[in-house]
Amino acid sequence: MGLIPEQHQNILKSVAFAHIATVGPDGSPQSSPVWFDWDGTYLRFGHTRKGQKFHNLQREPRVALSILDPENAYHYLELRGKVIKIEDDTDNHFVNAMAKRYMGLDVYPYRQPTDQGIIVTIKPEHFTAMG
Repeated sequence: MGLIPEQHQNILKSVAFAHIATVGPDGSPQSSPVWFDWDGTYLRFGHTRKGQKFHNLQREPRVALSILDPENAYHYLELRGKVIKIEDDTDNHFVNAMAKRYMGLDVYPYRQPTDQGIIVTIKPEHFTAMG
C-alpha cells in the first residue's frame, strides 16, 4: 500500500474533509477544509485559480494535511508532501466527481461561470497517525 499503513487507508477512502495547510505570502500558515480524492499513491483536491491557496501553492509547493476519521475522532492522519502537479479542470469533471462523492449530486452546484477550476495533485512524503 505504500507510505500509508493499511489500518489508516479507511480514512483516505472516507468522505472526510482534509484540512490543508499552505504557506501564505507573509510566511504564516493558511488552513482550510477541502474535499479530496486518494488513488493509493497521490492525494488530489480541487480549487480555483483565483483562490489564495492556488497562489500559495505556486510560491511554495510544500503542504500539510490532517484528516480526521469521521467514525472515530481519535483515529486520524497527518500527511506532509509536495504539490507535483496543478492542472485545469476545464470540463469540471473533477469537481463534479467530488460533488457526487460528497453531496450525492451529479453537478457541483456552486461553480461560478468565472471560476477557473484546477486539480492539485500532492505526493505524500511523510505521515503521522493516531489510532
